[in-house]
Amino acid sequence: MQAVIMAGGRGTRLGPYTALFPKPLAPLGDEMPVLELLLRQLKNAGVTEVILAVNHLHHLLRAFFGNGEQLGLSIRYSLEDKPLGTAGPLAAVIEGLDETFFVANGDLLTTLDFADMRLFHRDTGADVTIASHKREVKIDFGLLETDSGMWLQNYLEKPSYSHLVSMGLYVMRRDAVAPHVEIGKYLDIPDLLRAMVAAGKRIYCHAPDCFWLDIGRPDDYQQAQEIFASNRSMFLKDSP
Repeated sequence: MQAVIMAGGRGTRLGPYTALFPKPLAPLGDEMPVLELLLRQLKNAGVTEVILAVNHLHHLLRAFFGNGEQLGLSIRYSLEDKPLGTAGPLAAVIEGLDETFFVANGDLLTTLDFADMRLFHRDTGADVTIASHKREVKIDFGLLETDSGMWLQNYLEKPSYSHLVSMGLYVMRRDAVAPHVEIGKYLDIPDLLRAMVAAGKRIYCHAPDCFWLDIGRPDDYQQAQEIFASNRSMFLKDSP
């Protein structure tokens, strides 16, 4: 099983840390970088080969992970000479991928069962399976609902809404994705998936009960450090 990990972003929301190192190398306390945790989780789920799509400070990622031997993985690198988005880098490697493969952002913290997600993908027959998470969004104001003439119809005081959001982790079928990516062309995952849906492809949203956090903002990064330090076994159950 293979995985393509998007590790080329500049991580501007997490500055100034990411001026010195790429966001996937952001350490979780004194334990390990967030990308190392993701790689260990993928290995535990049966992944043997990883392609890191890199750009910003890529030499530091190469120096840290090398060929992956220390993690029991085979790691190779696909270097972007310009930003290609969260899906564009797939074009350069798609021909060498297995029929089914993982795609992941390099900066997520989750307890999701990767092997279980792969089985869901197989059993549903989906072209792409999206790891999804329910997130509650609270509006800290009184929300006014009006008709077209601006006459009040309802007044909601600080309402909360529940939405299904992408975790930045996918299982994809190579032959379904390949026609929608082009070498050197910028493409983000939402645009890829919209194009696939328009072409009649089947996209399944897998929404297990698990912990998930995107460490893109300083507050979330601090929370991720605290949670990992106090609950390491949640994320690496089979590791010492």
